[in-house]
Amino acid sequence: MRRPLVAGNWKMHGTRASVAELIRGLRQLALPTGVEVAVMPPCLYISQVLAGLDGKAIAVGAQNCAVEPMQGALTGEIAPSQLADAGCTMVLVGHSERRLILGERDEQVSRKFAAAQSCGLIPVLCVGETLEQRQAGKTLEVVAAQLGSVIEELGVGAFAQAVVAYEPVWAIGTGLTASPQEAQEVHAAIRAQLAAESAEVARGVRILYGGSVKAANAVELFGMQDIDGGLIGGASLNADEFGAICRAAGNR
Repeated sequence: MRRPLVAGNWKMHGTRASVAELIRGLRQLALPTGVEVAVMPPCLYISQVLAGLDGKAIAVGAQNCAVEPMQGALTGEIAPSQLADAGCTMVLVGHSERRLILGERDEQVSRKFAAAQSCGLIPVLCVGETLEQRQAGKTLEVVAAQLGSVIEELGVGAFAQAVVAYEPVWAIGTGLTASPQEAQEVHAAIRAQLAAESAEVARGVRILYGGSVKAANAVELFGMQDIDGGLIGGASLNADEFGAICRAAGNR
């Protein structure tokens, strides 16, 4: 059985003071033992979070990494090997904000995915459609293309040590959320696409839902057959709300 995962993406939020306060709140949470929990702070605060959560069953990941795995002349970037050295265990790749705002292409996403894995990190591949694409009936086509580009480059076996996160772009930070049935349809399609290459990989891979997940809607979302947890944005900045979402994942 797949162990649920709830990961908090803090995005470009935090100061040393606010991060310290959030750490205090996270340390006080009673987390379900059957759920893997992770947070992804801005890189500046990764060391602070690792130190602050020492001994607590919360993994720490990063929000992005360079396309090259090792150190080198790439000003402003952070190598996956450096993230691993700092103590990170996972990293987001292909988040919609990076695809849409910063122009990351599928080829770059695949390179980051491979670079992360080569350094022992678990890549969390983000896929999802815009509102225009959904209204045009292209949701499954868009998601299949984003997932397929990584399968084509690296093979389906790469997903044996990876996570997929479906985040409809129109639901990120908007307060809008895909219905549990809408989300399940996409999650099932993702699993079927992987199963067409390897039934074993498809059975094992965890597929998270992200997009305005809150404690109020988490139980219903996580109750869907192919939803294995959540990639949480704004709600992860509130320790109590994040804890409630983690507990919801423990009840699936």
